[in-house]
Amino acid sequence: MSLLSFSKLQSYNSSKDFRKSIACLLSLATASLVVAGCGASLTQATASGSVAGPAFVVGTDAPMASVTSFSVQVQSINAITSGGTSVPLLSGEPTVDFARFNGLQTLLDMNDVPVGTYTSVAITLGPATMSYLNSVSGSAPTIQSEAATLTNSTVTIPLASPLVVTVAQPVGLHLDFDLRKSILVDSNGQITGQVNPNFDVNAVGTGDSGAYIDEFDAAVVSVASNGLSFVIQGPHGRQFTVNITGNTAWDNSESITQLTTSSIVQVSGILDRVDATIDADEVAILSQNGFFADGQVTYVTPSSGAATSFDLYVRGLLPTTTGLTLGQIAQVNLTGNENFFIYRMHNPLTQFLFNSSQLLAGQAVAIGGPATGAANPNAVTTKRVVLRHWGYNGTVVPSSINTSAGTFQMQVNGFAGLLIPETVTVYVTSDTTFRSGLTAMSSITASTNVRAVGLLLKDPVSGQAILLARYVDALN
Repeated sequence: MSLLSFSKLQSYNSSKDFRKSIACLLSLATASLVVAGCGASLTQATASGSVAGPAFVVGTDAPMASVTSFSVQVQSINAITSGGTSVPLLSGEPTVDFARFNGLQTLLDMNDVPVGTYTSVAITLGPATMSYLNSVSGSAPTIQSEAATLTNSTVTIPLASPLVVTVAQPVGLHLDFDLRKSILVDSNGQITGQVNPNFDVNAVGTGDSGAYIDEFDAAVVSVASNGLSFVIQGPHGRQFTVNITGNTAWDNSESITQLTTSSIVQVSGILDRVDATIDADEVAILSQNGFFADGQVTYVTPSSGAATSFDLYVRGLLPTTTGLTLGQIAQVNLTGNENFFIYRMHNPLTQFLFNSSQLLAGQAVAIGGPATGAANPNAVTTKRVVLRHWGYNGTVVPSSINTSAGTFQMQVNGFAGLLIPETVTVYVTSDTTFRSGLTAMSSITASTNVRAVGLLLKDPVSGQAILLARYVDALN
């Protein structure tokens, strides 16, 4: 999904008839997630004198072959009672790329809504575009974009379990946008340019897995003097407080003492039940120089040995005023002085698993450096390269499932499959979570469609692509 605009997040004290705590989380299986402002809904709840309680929104998605992006303006997300009363859950009109994250969740919005029971949700979409990956053997892939036509701009979805908003704690919605079912094709399997939006929406609580924030990228605004929290600002202005404890892990052996107003961070954690702040269990500093971009590696030069450059399909960008463009490819130059590390891996040996010689097309990475070094999209300079989790859809290879070794092989599908032509070996550990109907390695069967969310690495011995799975999902 692409990024939205935000209003400043303010703190409100609890009272007997009002409490600030509605959070909109968007966990998109393939979405560029954005955070929207909360001012409009807050003003409405206060002006009406109604009791307000906490809520949030989360979403997911599944990409089609060669489709790199489906960006659409989300004009509104409204919760509706059985009596027809409609209240907004989203502030502003963010443009969301429903192909940025795959199998991962991020914070979308935080707002207050009147206390009540909501039985359905209406989502209204605006202008949309689709982008495709053009891949020619032996040359760097390129991107082609065109306008998309929505067959239905407003979709109303009944909730299997109602969204019950109280003053007790935040509740929310998990949105799943299914690209595979939404993008229409003709009898020859060619994309027509028409999109019939298909959403699955479920109510979730802050303790549910569907409400966990896997990745949230934002700029640091300030750091508390006690070292227990810091304030971040999303791509278009919305601010959030992040709480730090002794259990918060910091990547690359860094800490809160190294944060400045030039830092851009990635945060993982949960929404606090009491005050709707973020309780972080993982933090990585993506940039110390005020510039960050993330996306997919599409081409590495040279193809073997230490890379001197790589092409990056840009899905996320802070700030948006550099020479880079969301949805386009930038060339990142490497000098040998960059700092490489892996998100959620704290072993110093990770430098041997991910460096300029271990870059692969298909990897999800973030880069950070001076904004002046991103003025030219054909010659971007960077100081940090971070390998990140992403979801890879594919088909399980028959006879490849080895439950004792905790491995199976998959043929990657979708546009990532164009970047990773060979079979990928997936490694499952005790930390891997099975979802969407899968419960363990033993529940994976041959020739089924799965999504492995994790780290794509180059085997240092064979040079083949391997995947360390954090999540494994069954796909319909």
